[in-house]
Amino acid sequence: MVEIKLKKGKEKAVYQHHPWIFSGALDKVKGKPANGEVVRVIDANGEFLAYGYYNDQSRVAVRLIEWNEEATIDADWYGSKIKTAIAGRANLLNENTTACRLIFSEADFLPGLIVDKYADFLSVQILSSGIEKAKEVIISALVKLLQPKGIFDRSDATARTHEGITAENGLLWGENPEEFIEVKENGIKYHINIAEGQKSGFYCDQRDNRKILASYTKNKKVLDCFSYSGGFSLNALLEGASHVTSVDSSALAIETLKQNIALNQFDASKHTAIQSDVNKQLRQFNDELQKFDVVVLDPPKYAPSRSALDRAARAYKDLNRRGLMLLESGGLLATFSCSGAVDIETFKQIIAWAALDAGKEVQIIKQFCQPEDHPVRLSFPEGEYLKGLLVRVV
Repeated sequence: MVEIKLKKGKEKAVYQHHPWIFSGALDKVKGKPANGEVVRVIDANGEFLAYGYYNDQSRVAVRLIEWNEEATIDADWYGSKIKTAIAGRANLLNENTTACRLIFSEADFLPGLIVDKYADFLSVQILSSGIEKAKEVIISALVKLLQPKGIFDRSDATARTHEGITAENGLLWGENPEEFIEVKENGIKYHINIAEGQKSGFYCDQRDNRKILASYTKNKKVLDCFSYSGGFSLNALLEGASHVTSVDSSALAIETLKQNIALNQFDASKHTAIQSDVNKQLRQFNDELQKFDVVVLDPPKYAPSRSALDRAARAYKDLNRRGLMLLESGGLLATFSCSGAVDIETFKQIIAWAALDAGKEVQIIKQFCQPEDHPVRLSFPEGEYLKGLLVRVV
C-alpha cells in the first residue's frame, strides 16, 4: 500500500479523527497512487495514523476512512459500514415516512457517499474519487441489504469536478424509477422526480423542521419561498393554514407541488403557486403592500466555501430584509441556511442586520437544525450544515 507521510506537526487533526488532510500537510508520497486509491497515512516519524482515499487533484488530498491499523479495506469493510449506517436510521422509516437519508458521507465514515431511500428506490450521489473507485462494491452491498427496485445515480454535483471525476446521471442497478414516485413524510404524500429533481430528488433534511413550523400556521396566511415540491406548504395546509402562497423559480418544482396538493386532497383554493425569482417576487409583494403571518425562507446554498462568505452574507441579509418587510407585529419568519461555511452565530448576526435594515425588532423563539438521519460527528463539525431560526416580529 502506498504511504503518505505528513509534515511534522500536521498529525494533530488526524489523531482527533478529523477526516480531511489538506495537500499542504503532505510531506512525501511514497509511490504513485491513483486518484481514489486507499493509502496508508503516517506521521513524520513513520508511525501509522490512518487509512484514506488519495486524490492529487483535490484540495483535500486525503479523505480518511479508518484509524484501526489492523483493518482491511475490502468488500466486508464497506458492507459493515453500510450496514451500520442503515441500522442507525431504521427507527425513522415506517408507514408514515418512507423517505430518509441512509448514508451521510463523512458522518458515516464513507466520505463522498450520499444514499437516500425513496420508497422502493435508492438515489445515490458519489462525490469523491475513493467512493467512485469502490462503486461496484458499494452498490452490491446496498442491493444485498435493501433489495431495492432500482438504484439511480445523481452524481452530478460540483464536488465531482473538484475531485477530477465527471458528472453522472443514470441507472446503476435494477429498474428505472417512473417519472414520479410516491413517498410519505410524516403522513404527507409527495411525488418525487429522482432523475430530474433537485439534489437527489427531495430534501429529507427539513423533515423535522417542516412539522415543527406547521404547528405555528393554523389559521395563518403563509408565504413559502424556495418552496420546491412544497414541504413547508403542504405541512402548513395540513395544520389548517388559512392560505399558503408558494414561490419557486423552477417550473418542475411548481408542477410537482401542484401534483402534491391534489395527491393529498388539500383544498386548492387555499393555495397559490407562483413561478418566479424569489427576490423579485418579494419586492413585488412589498410594492403591493401585501402582508403575511408566516414567511418561510429556505434558499439554496449561498456560501459553498468560506471564500464566498462575505458575498453570501450580503445575499442572506438582503433576502431576510425583504422577508421581514412583509410581516407585521406578531408575524413569524422561519429562515434557513444550508451553507456549511455559515455557522449559527454568524447567521444570527446576519438576521440581526436584516432586521435593523427592515426597521423591525425581532425575537428568536426557536432554533432549527438538521435531523438525525443527517448526524454530525463531533470530530467533523463541518458536517453540521443546516441551521435555521424562527423569529417573531415584536
